[in-house]
Amino acid sequence: MDAVTPWWLPGGNLQTIWSAIGARRHFGAKPRWQRQRWDTPDQDFIDVDVFDDGSTTTNNNSSSETDDRPLLVLFHGLEGSSSSQYAVAFADFAQTHGVAMAVPHFRGCSGELNVAPRAYHSGDFAEVDWILTRFRRQHPHRTMVAAGVSLGGNALLRWAGEMGEAAATRVKAVAAICSPLDLASGGHAIGQGFNRLVYTRMFLNTMVPKALDKWAQHPGLFDRDALLSAKDLYAFDNVFTAPLHGFENTEDYWSRASAKPVLADIRIPALALNARNDPFVPAASLPREGEVGKHVSLWQPRRGGHVGFPGSLPPWGVPGHVRSMPEAVGQWLLAHAGCARG
Repeated sequence: MDAVTPWWLPGGNLQTIWSAIGARRHFGAKPRWQRQRWDTPDQDFIDVDVFDDGSTTTNNNSSSETDDRPLLVLFHGLEGSSSSQYAVAFADFAQTHGVAMAVPHFRGCSGELNVAPRAYHSGDFAEVDWILTRFRRQHPHRTMVAAGVSLGGNALLRWAGEMGEAAATRVKAVAAICSPLDLASGGHAIGQGFNRLVYTRMFLNTMVPKALDKWAQHPGLFDRDALLSAKDLYAFDNVFTAPLHGFENTEDYWSRASAKPVLADIRIPALALNARNDPFVPAASLPREGEVGKHVSLWQPRRGGHVGFPGSLPPWGVPGHVRSMPEAVGQWLLAHAGCARG
Protein backbone atom coordinates (compact mmCIF):
# COMPACT_ATOMS: atom_id res chain seq x y z
CA MET A 1 0.00 0.00 0.00
CA ASP A 2 1.05 3.60 -0.51
CA ALA A 3 1.70 4.82 3.01
CA VAL A 4 1.44 8.59 2.51
CA THR A 5 1.17 10.12 5.96
CA PRO A 6 0.43 13.76 6.89
CA TRP A 7 3.47 16.02 7.09
CA TRP A 8 2.52 16.95 10.65
CA LEU A 9 2.92 13.33 11.82
CA PRO A 10 6.61 12.56 11.26
CA GLY A 11 8.03 9.34 12.68
CA GLY A 12 6.64 6.03 13.79
CA ASN A 13 5.70 7.05 17.32
CA LEU A 14 3.51 9.99 16.31
CA GLN A 15 1.90 7.92 13.55
CA THR A 16 1.17 5.19 16.10
CA ILE A 17 -0.14 7.36 18.92
CA TRP A 18 -2.23 9.77 16.86
CA SER A 19 -3.89 6.92 15.01
CA ALA A 20 -4.88 5.26 18.27
CA ILE A 21 -6.23 8.30 20.11
CA GLY A 22 -6.99 11.15 17.71
CA ALA A 23 -7.67 9.96 14.19
CA ARG A 24 -11.05 9.57 12.53
CA ARG A 25 -12.05 5.89 12.42
CA HIS A 26 -15.12 5.83 10.22
CA PHE A 27 -16.80 7.93 7.53
CA GLY A 28 -20.18 6.20 7.61
CA ALA A 29 -22.34 5.58 10.65
CA LYS A 30 -20.56 4.28 13.72
CA PRO A 31 -20.64 0.48 13.52
CA ARG A 32 -23.11 -1.39 15.69
CA TRP A 33 -21.97 -4.69 17.13
CA GLN A 34 -24.13 -7.63 18.11
CA ARG A 35 -22.49 -9.77 20.77
CA GLN A 36 -22.49 -13.54 20.76
CA ARG A 37 -21.10 -15.74 23.52
CA TRP A 38 -19.48 -18.96 22.40
CA ASP A 39 -18.80 -21.81 24.83
CA THR A 40 -15.34 -23.28 24.33
CA PRO A 41 -14.40 -26.98 24.41
CA ASP A 42 -12.62 -26.48 27.76
CA GLN A 43 -15.70 -25.10 29.56
CA ASP A 44 -14.72 -21.47 29.07
CA PHE A 45 -16.16 -18.82 26.76
CA ILE A 46 -15.24 -16.16 24.25
CA ASP A 47 -17.30 -13.19 23.12
CA VAL A 48 -17.69 -12.51 19.41
CA ASP A 49 -18.88 -9.12 18.15
CA VAL A 50 -20.63 -9.29 14.78
CA PHE A 51 -20.99 -6.16 12.68
CA ASP A 52 -24.59 -5.39 11.75
CA ASP A 53 -25.07 -2.79 9.02
CA GLY A 54 -28.82 -2.84 9.50
CA SER A 55 -29.52 -5.09 6.52
CA THR A 56 -29.61 -8.36 8.42
CA THR A 57 -30.19 -9.74 11.91
CA THR A 58 -27.54 -12.12 13.15
CA ASN A 59 -27.59 -14.43 16.17
CA ASN A 60 -26.17 -17.75 17.25
CA ASN A 61 -28.91 -19.71 15.52
CA SER A 62 -29.24 -17.67 12.34
CA SER A 63 -28.61 -19.23 8.96
CA SER A 64 -26.40 -17.72 6.28
CA GLU A 65 -28.37 -19.41 3.51
CA THR A 66 -29.91 -16.11 2.38
CA ASP A 67 -26.85 -13.95 3.03
CA ASP A 68 -24.12 -14.31 0.42
CA ARG A 69 -21.95 -11.44 1.60
CA PRO A 70 -18.27 -12.28 2.16
CA LEU A 71 -17.34 -12.62 5.84
CA LEU A 72 -14.25 -10.94 7.26
CA VAL A 73 -13.02 -12.29 10.60
CA LEU A 74 -10.71 -9.86 12.40
CA PHE A 75 -8.38 -11.02 15.20
CA HIS A 76 -7.41 -8.10 17.42
CA GLY A 77 -4.03 -7.23 18.90
CA LEU A 78 -2.62 -7.28 22.44
CA GLU A 79 -5.31 -5.98 24.81
CA GLY A 80 -7.42 -4.97 21.81
CA SER A 81 -11.14 -5.42 21.15
CA SER A 82 -13.92 -4.49 18.75
CA SER A 83 -13.55 -0.93 20.11
CA SER A 84 -9.96 -0.59 18.90
CA GLN A 85 -9.50 2.03 16.19
CA TYR A 86 -8.54 -0.53 13.56
CA ALA A 87 -11.61 -2.70 14.29
CA VAL A 88 -13.93 0.29 13.86
CA ALA A 89 -12.11 1.29 10.67
CA PHE A 90 -12.40 -2.24 9.26
CA ALA A 91 -16.13 -2.21 10.11
CA ASP A 92 -16.42 1.02 8.15
CA PHE A 93 -14.73 -0.73 5.21
CA ALA A 94 -17.15 -3.63 5.59
CA GLN A 95 -20.15 -1.31 5.64
CA THR A 96 -18.95 0.52 2.55
CA HIS A 97 -18.36 -2.63 0.51
CA GLY A 98 -21.20 -4.87 1.61
CA VAL A 99 -19.05 -7.25 3.66
CA ALA A 100 -20.08 -8.99 6.88
CA MET A 101 -17.56 -8.82 9.71
CA ALA A 102 -16.89 -10.39 13.09
CA VAL A 103 -14.36 -9.72 15.84
CA PRO A 104 -13.75 -12.75 18.08
CA HIS A 105 -12.24 -11.57 21.36
CA PHE A 106 -9.33 -13.45 22.78
CA ARG A 107 -10.04 -14.71 26.27
CA GLY A 108 -10.42 -11.95 28.80
CA CYS A 109 -10.47 -9.13 26.22
CA SER A 110 -14.22 -8.55 25.85
CA GLY A 111 -14.67 -6.72 29.14
CA GLU A 112 -15.38 -9.82 31.21
CA LEU A 113 -12.75 -12.12 32.68
CA ASN A 114 -12.80 -15.65 31.29
CA VAL A 115 -13.09 -18.55 33.73
CA ALA A 116 -10.42 -21.06 32.70
CA PRO A 117 -6.88 -20.94 34.17
CA ARG A 118 -5.49 -19.46 30.96
CA ALA A 119 -5.60 -16.24 28.93
CA TYR A 120 -4.30 -15.76 25.37
CA HIS A 121 -0.96 -15.53 23.60
CA SER A 122 0.73 -14.64 20.33
CA GLY A 123 1.00 -18.19 19.01
CA ASP A 124 -2.46 -19.46 19.94
CA PHE A 125 -3.11 -21.08 16.56
CA ALA A 126 -5.25 -23.83 18.09
CA GLU A 127 -7.69 -21.17 19.32
CA VAL A 128 -7.63 -19.51 15.90
CA ASP A 129 -8.41 -22.85 14.27
CA TRP A 130 -11.34 -23.53 16.61
CA ILE A 131 -12.77 -20.06 15.95
CA LEU A 132 -12.42 -20.26 12.16
CA THR A 133 -13.79 -23.79 12.10
CA ARG A 134 -16.88 -22.66 13.99
CA PHE A 135 -17.39 -19.73 11.62
CA ARG A 136 -17.09 -22.10 8.67
CA ARG A 137 -19.72 -24.41 10.15
CA GLN A 138 -22.03 -21.47 10.84
CA HIS A 139 -21.57 -20.08 7.34
CA PRO A 140 -20.85 -23.02 5.02
CA HIS A 141 -21.72 -21.15 1.82
CA ARG A 142 -19.98 -17.86 2.45
CA THR A 143 -16.60 -16.77 1.20
CA MET A 144 -14.48 -16.19 4.31
CA VAL A 145 -11.29 -14.20 4.76
CA ALA A 146 -9.38 -13.37 7.95
CA ALA A 147 -7.12 -10.58 9.12
CA GLY A 148 -5.11 -10.21 12.29
CA VAL A 149 -3.62 -7.13 13.88
CA SER A 150 -0.28 -7.25 15.71
CA LEU A 151 -0.53 -10.22 18.13
CA GLY A 152 -3.63 -11.47 16.31
CA GLY A 153 -1.82 -11.36 12.98
CA ASN A 154 1.10 -13.40 14.26
CA ALA A 155 -1.31 -16.02 15.63
CA LEU A 156 -3.21 -16.06 12.32
CA LEU A 157 -0.11 -16.55 10.15
CA ARG A 158 1.19 -19.13 12.61
CA TRP A 159 -2.12 -20.94 12.09
CA ALA A 160 -1.87 -20.70 8.31
CA GLY A 161 1.65 -22.12 8.38
CA GLU A 162 0.73 -24.94 10.72
CA MET A 163 -2.35 -25.85 8.67
CA GLY A 164 -0.72 -25.84 5.25
CA GLU A 165 -3.15 -27.00 2.55
CA ALA A 166 -5.94 -27.51 5.10
CA ALA A 167 -6.18 -23.75 5.76
CA ALA A 168 -8.13 -23.40 2.51
CA THR A 169 -11.01 -25.39 4.01
CA ARG A 170 -11.56 -22.51 6.46
CA VAL A 171 -10.68 -19.28 4.64
CA LYS A 172 -9.65 -18.12 1.17
CA ALA A 173 -7.01 -15.57 2.21
CA VAL A 174 -5.39 -14.09 5.32
CA ALA A 175 -3.58 -10.88 6.25
CA ALA A 176 -1.38 -9.86 9.17
CA ILE A 177 -1.05 -6.16 9.97
CA CYS A 178 1.95 -4.81 11.89
CA SER A 179 2.59 -8.21 13.45
CA PRO A 180 5.84 -8.99 15.32
CA LEU A 181 6.51 -12.14 13.31
CA ASP A 182 9.80 -12.51 15.20
CA LEU A 183 8.50 -12.22 18.75
CA ALA A 184 11.89 -12.03 20.41
CA SER A 185 12.92 -9.06 18.29
CA GLY A 186 9.64 -7.27 18.94
CA GLY A 187 9.61 -8.17 22.62
CA HIS A 188 13.07 -6.74 23.21
CA ALA A 189 12.27 -3.61 21.17
CA ILE A 190 9.18 -2.71 23.19
CA GLY A 191 11.16 -3.10 26.42
CA GLN A 192 13.67 -0.35 25.66
CA GLY A 193 13.81 3.45 25.84
CA PHE A 194 10.69 5.40 24.88
CA ASN A 195 8.84 2.17 24.12
CA ARG A 196 9.35 0.96 27.68
CA LEU A 197 8.23 4.27 29.16
CA VAL A 198 5.08 4.58 27.07
CA TYR A 199 3.90 1.38 25.38
CA THR A 200 5.11 -1.16 27.93
CA ARG A 201 3.53 0.84 30.74
CA MET A 202 0.28 1.15 28.78
CA PHE A 203 0.03 -2.60 28.21
CA LEU A 204 0.99 -3.57 31.76
CA ASN A 205 -1.60 -1.15 33.16
CA THR A 206 -4.32 -3.48 31.90
CA MET A 207 -2.51 -6.82 31.76
CA VAL A 208 -1.34 -6.89 35.37
CA PRO A 209 -4.79 -6.21 36.93
CA LYS A 210 -6.35 -8.88 34.73
CA ALA A 211 -3.63 -11.34 35.73
CA LEU A 212 -4.29 -10.56 39.39
CA ASP A 213 -7.98 -11.21 38.83
CA LYS A 214 -7.01 -14.51 37.27
CA TRP A 215 -4.95 -15.35 40.35
CA ALA A 216 -7.98 -14.54 42.53
CA GLN A 217 -10.01 -17.01 40.44
CA HIS A 218 -7.31 -19.66 40.70
CA PRO A 219 -5.13 -19.00 43.78
CA GLY A 220 -1.55 -20.19 43.36
CA LEU A 221 -1.82 -20.32 39.56
CA PHE A 222 1.44 -18.37 39.24
CA ASP A 223 3.93 -16.46 41.39
CA ARG A 224 1.92 -13.39 42.40
CA ASP A 225 4.87 -11.55 43.91
CA ALA A 226 6.94 -12.05 40.76
CA LEU A 227 4.08 -10.69 38.68
CA LEU A 228 3.85 -7.57 40.82
CA SER A 229 7.58 -7.04 40.23
CA ALA A 230 7.30 -7.29 36.43
CA LYS A 231 8.39 -4.06 34.76
CA ASP A 232 8.35 -5.18 31.12
CA LEU A 233 6.66 -7.71 28.85
CA TYR A 234 9.61 -10.08 29.09
CA ALA A 235 9.13 -10.43 32.84
CA PHE A 236 5.34 -10.56 32.53
CA ASP A 237 5.52 -13.32 29.93
CA ASN A 238 8.02 -15.21 32.04
CA VAL A 239 5.75 -15.41 35.09
CA PHE A 240 2.30 -15.40 33.46
CA THR A 241 1.93 -15.93 29.70
CA ALA A 242 4.55 -18.64 29.21
CA PRO A 243 3.75 -21.02 32.10
CA LEU A 244 -0.04 -20.68 31.75
CA HIS A 245 0.09 -21.77 28.11
CA GLY A 246 2.58 -24.62 28.19
CA PHE A 247 5.87 -22.82 27.54
CA GLU A 248 8.98 -23.21 29.67
CA ASN A 249 9.82 -19.49 29.87
CA THR A 250 9.75 -16.30 27.82
CA GLU A 251 12.49 -17.42 25.43
CA ASP A 252 10.68 -20.68 24.75
CA TYR A 253 7.38 -18.85 24.24
CA TRP A 254 8.78 -16.21 21.89
CA SER A 255 10.66 -18.82 19.88
CA ARG A 256 7.87 -21.40 19.51
CA ALA A 257 5.04 -18.90 18.99
CA SER A 258 6.66 -16.77 16.27
CA ALA A 259 5.11 -16.99 12.81
CA LYS A 260 8.26 -16.10 10.86
CA PRO A 261 9.68 -19.66 10.82
CA VAL A 262 6.51 -21.08 9.20
CA LEU A 263 5.84 -18.41 6.56
CA ALA A 264 7.26 -20.69 3.87
CA ASP A 265 4.69 -23.36 4.81
CA ILE A 266 1.64 -21.19 4.07
CA ARG A 267 -0.45 -22.52 1.18
CA ILE A 268 -3.20 -19.90 0.86
CA PRO A 269 -2.85 -16.24 -0.23
CA ALA A 270 -1.36 -14.38 2.72
CA LEU A 271 -0.36 -10.76 3.20
CA ALA A 272 2.14 -9.48 5.77
CA LEU A 273 1.96 -5.68 6.11
CA ASN A 274 4.61 -4.00 8.25
CA ALA A 275 5.68 -0.36 8.29
CA ARG A 276 9.44 -0.07 8.43
CA ASN A 277 9.18 2.67 11.08
CA ASP A 278 7.03 0.58 13.44
CA PRO A 279 8.40 1.25 16.96
CA PHE A 280 7.33 -2.24 18.09
CA VAL A 281 8.72 -4.24 15.16
CA PRO A 282 12.33 -3.52 14.11
CA ALA A 283 12.72 -3.32 10.34
CA ALA A 284 15.72 -5.67 10.52
CA SER A 285 13.45 -8.42 11.87
CA LEU A 286 10.98 -8.30 8.98
CA PRO A 287 10.83 -11.29 6.63
CA ARG A 288 12.52 -11.02 3.24
CA GLU A 289 11.28 -12.44 -0.04
CA GLY A 290 13.59 -15.45 0.21
CA GLU A 291 12.20 -16.36 3.65
CA VAL A 292 8.57 -16.74 2.61
CA GLY A 293 6.74 -19.03 0.24
CA LYS A 294 5.16 -18.06 -3.08
CA HIS A 295 1.76 -17.58 -1.45
CA VAL A 296 2.95 -14.79 0.87
CA SER A 297 2.98 -11.14 -0.21
CA LEU A 298 5.11 -8.66 1.73
CA TRP A 299 4.10 -5.01 2.00
CA GLN A 300 6.74 -3.00 3.86
CA PRO A 301 6.17 0.73 3.38
CA ARG A 302 8.59 3.19 4.95
CA ARG A 303 5.91 4.95 7.02
CA GLY A 304 2.85 4.05 9.03
CA GLY A 305 3.95 3.32 12.60
CA HIS A 306 2.31 0.49 14.54
CA VAL A 307 -1.22 -0.08 13.22
CA GLY A 308 -1.30 3.57 12.25
CA PHE A 309 -1.06 4.50 8.57
CA PRO A 310 -2.87 7.82 9.18
CA GLY A 311 -4.21 9.57 6.10
CA SER A 312 -4.81 13.22 5.34
CA LEU A 313 -8.09 15.09 5.07
CA PRO A 314 -8.72 18.60 3.75
CA PRO A 315 -7.79 21.40 6.14
CA TRP A 316 -11.44 22.22 6.82
CA GLY A 317 -12.24 18.66 7.80
CA VAL A 318 -11.13 16.28 10.53
CA PRO A 319 -7.31 16.40 10.55
CA GLY A 320 -6.63 12.69 9.93
CA HIS A 321 -8.14 9.24 9.52
CA VAL A 322 -7.15 5.57 9.63
CA ARG A 323 -9.32 4.21 6.80
CA SER A 324 -6.56 3.85 4.20
CA MET A 325 -5.07 0.67 5.68
CA PRO A 326 -8.36 -1.27 6.10
CA GLU A 327 -9.32 -0.26 2.56
CA ALA A 328 -6.06 -1.53 1.06
CA VAL A 329 -5.92 -4.73 3.13
CA GLY A 330 -9.63 -5.43 2.74
CA GLN A 331 -9.51 -5.03 -1.02
CA TRP A 332 -6.45 -7.30 -1.20
CA LEU A 333 -8.22 -10.01 0.79
CA LEU A 334 -11.38 -9.84 -1.30
CA ALA A 335 -9.46 -9.84 -4.56
CA HIS A 336 -7.45 -12.93 -3.56
CA ALA A 337 -10.65 -14.61 -2.39
CA GLY A 338 -12.21 -14.03 -5.80
CA CYS A 339 -14.90 -11.63 -4.61
CA ALA A 340 -13.50 -8.13 -5.06
CA ARG A 341 -15.93 -5.30 -4.20
CA GLY A 342 -16.01 -1.95 -5.88
